[in-house]
Amino acid sequence: MSSARSVAVVTLGCTRNEVDSEELAGRLASQGWTLVEDAAEADVAVVNTCGFVEQAKKDSVDALLEANELKQTGRTQKVVAVGCMAERYGEQLAAELPEADAVLGFDSYADMSTHLRNILAGERPASHVPRDRRRLLPISPSDRRGAAGAVSLPGHQQEETAEPLVPLEQVAPATGPRVVRARLDGRPWAPLKIASGCDRRCAFCAIPMFRGAFVSRAPAEIVAEGAWLAERGVKELFLVSENTTSYGKDLGDLRLVDALLPELAELPGVERVRVSYLQPAEIRPELLDAMARTPGVVPYFDISFQHASGPLLRRMRRFGDRASFLGLLEQVRDRVPEAGIRTNVIVGFPGETEEDLAELTDFLCEARLDVVGVFGYSDEDGTEAEDYEGKHDEDTIRERVERVSALVEELTAQRAADRIGTRVEVLVESVEDEGEELPRLVGRAGQQGPDVDGVTYLVDDDGGMPSLQPGDIVTATVVATEGVDLVAVPEPSTDPRGPGR
Repeated sequence: MSSARSVAVVTLGCTRNEVDSEELAGRLASQGWTLVEDAAEADVAVVNTCGFVEQAKKDSVDALLEANELKQTGRTQKVVAVGCMAERYGEQLAAELPEADAVLGFDSYADMSTHLRNILAGERPASHVPRDRRRLLPISPSDRRGAAGAVSLPGHQQEETAEPLVPLEQVAPATGPRVVRARLDGRPWAPLKIASGCDRRCAFCAIPMFRGAFVSRAPAEIVAEGAWLAERGVKELFLVSENTTSYGKDLGDLRLVDALLPELAELPGVERVRVSYLQPAEIRPELLDAMARTPGVVPYFDISFQHASGPLLRRMRRFGDRASFLGLLEQVRDRVPEAGIRTNVIVGFPGETEEDLAELTDFLCEARLDVVGVFGYSDEDGTEAEDYEGKHDEDTIRERVERVSALVEELTAQRAADRIGTRVEVLVESVEDEGEELPRLVGRAGQQGPDVDGVTYLVDDDGGMPSLQPGDIVTATVVATEGVDLVAVPEPSTDPRGPGR
């Protein structure tokens, strides 16, 4: 293959998609493709789409259309849609979006290089035919161990269909199992996928249909990839899945994640481990203990409550209510008083009454949460709720979103202000250039997750910029807030190597 063939992988959606993109990039690099950051400089733009909710789907279509416009420059020749939206809609997406030269599903990932070569040669492969991926594996989790290898699971480091053409450093670590992944950014943190799919049947969610049944990765594979990331300068491992609290159930032991945390935290170069997406109905006291007691695991709890009205949650095919959720939060704070806690909620779900909404807002007032994502309900193709009665009109949903969002903005700003005077551990990530203002160091406290949970600005006592670099981790005292963002002053370092660790 000519080294002139280049590819850009454009990622939309969640951090799980970021892992899939980096695995795709690693596979392509191992087959001799040149990875470029800018789609305008690539022969092929591969757009890893998101198909979660309506807005995400619109963003994915916009990204594909923007990539298609690059063809007018004469440099970019082809645009290929992959990812969740491509998997979910396949032929339908291809018919409605002829600007995409191909729409490929997850089963194409293992031999993506061949597909792209053929597309560049003028072929238009048959578009992906969607199917319910839950049916590809046995219903019983324990029966999936032997069958999972026959199903494509993006981000699980499954075998390729072709041997590498070149011994690229990013796909052939010096020791341990081979890791097929290429970093697409220089951030000091990285998502690390520990499982895929979901066995829950939430009435509003389509993810299980296109991501499939829940499958855990083997602990040894996760640790090997964590070590690979650490060798490339990653200080924080962000453990991602559709449902972390289910990890290990298909391997015969739900306690495997409790043992996995210290293994990852002890890897050379790893300073922090962050756990995401805890399903409240499945949280075990032992998991909370492991998260609280393991050095290096940050005080961060991502718990997806979705609502607080018991009757409405049951209509959503979920469990819990305001009292049980407040009790769970008490358990968390008994173990980790300084915990940062985030959640998502849906308002305007079919049948939601004003009393249900009041139960939610009362819960939010009592819960003292750091971050709350507020989403208005929208029908998702193929979900149970799509056929529910009692749906609200768009204006009602919009009004409820605005009402709850305004409350959340006030509550989370107050929660951030409560941290003034406390000490936090901050991972330095970048320098924010304020134009005419002085540039500021931007990082995240242990209580802040990537991208959506706010940041911490690091300043000297006089308001200047400390002498720190991205990747440094420092202890700092919170001195002010800007909404949910924190402003903190680093403490003097006692490390002879300098202010960062």
